Amino acid sequence: MSTQPSKALETFPNPKPERDYTIHFETPEFTCVCPKTGQPDFATIRIEYVADELCVELKSLKLYLWSFREEGHYHEAVTNLLLDDLVALLTPRRMTIEADFQVRGGIHTVVRACYP
Repeated sequence: MSTQPSKALETFPNPKPERDYTIHFETPEFTCVCPKTGQPDFATIRIEYVADELCVELKSLKLYLWSFREEGHYHEAVTNLLLDDLVALLTPRRMTIEADFQVRGGIHTVVRACYP
């Protein structure tokens, strides 16, 4: 597997698909740039889901999140994009993405997107 940023997410079979259990990831190192100013935005991304048949492989998730570093995204758009990509990959029973962005221009933004 590569060690460079990548949009290629990988999966593995859920080891206990007959049971609902919660998987929670948190990374305080998410970065993208403001599409208006080009200045960096920093966020803690929290992903919580109940898997169905598939789980996301963590190294591929790390490289996927890293791939946003030089891209311009509004907070709302990137949070929903993360949810859309992960739901398309996994078809989970439930999923919530929370993006907790550091203060920019005196405003602290937290965006939460949920599936279903």
